[in-house]
Amino acid sequence: MRTRSLPGWATGIIGVAVVILIWWILAITVFAHVGGGDTGAIPTPFGVVQQLIADGPSYYMRHISVTLAEAGTGFLWGNGLALILCVLVLLFPRIEKVAVQIAVISYCIPIVAIGPILYIVIGAPEAGASSGTAVFLAALSVFFTTVIGTLVGLKAADAASLDVISVYGGGKLMQLRKVRIIAAVPAVLNALKIAAPAALLGAIIGEYIGGVERGLGLAILVAGSAAQIDRVWGIAIVSGIIAGLGYALFGLISRFATPWTSGRSI
Repeated sequence: MRTRSLPGWATGIIGVAVVILIWWILAITVFAHVGGGDTGAIPTPFGVVQQLIADGPSYYMRHISVTLAEAGTGFLWGNGLALILCVLVLLFPRIEKVAVQIAVISYCIPIVAIGPILYIVIGAPEAGASSGTAVFLAALSVFFTTVIGTLVGLKAADAASLDVISVYGGGKLMQLRKVRIIAAVPAVLNALKIAAPAALLGAIIGEYIGGVERGLGLAILVAGSAAQIDRVWGIAIVSGIIAGLGYALFGLISRFATPWTSGRSI
């Protein structure tokens, strides 16, 4: 007898419901009197929702707009440089080890530690402008993932197809245009799915360093300093939702741009 599995959306709803239930139980039991505040170290889901409603969309939009601008700029710079580096590796294979080492170093650098150094070097942004530190950290957060994902995808090209192009006189550029790019698209999009939330996190950490007038990172810092626990959790949840939407966006693009990876017809 065949068992029918639940659809993905139903599993997701059940998972979210279980997490909220566990959160609520912990908030009213274990962490109810931890921290010395009125709400404890962990507020209840109802308290967070109340704070979200009280703050209203205008409060969040003025912070979200700044953070998204920083994350988006860093996303473009980091991924753009990563893709250019991968193309250079294909054209000049001898630099592959150096390129991979650069990517690994960028991944191993603790962005929290270098943030203050970047802030000193780049300087504070002008009034109302995006933070250069946040943009840099957002770019740094996505570089490694895209470099490794793209290199894996470019090397996954079918050897027979590459040989056909070579037989007809095509060089590395022709192989790149006709075969390797197409073969790399699924891996690149998978890397971009991970890079989208990573860029947002990098931008938020950059805003923690200071120098900005608005942004989700600054909002969390101010709310935490004022012991507004409900607001801190509300901002964190909003940030998580935005990061999830970025991931889902590239997942949707991947689904329609590379239907052959999921077994669907073009």
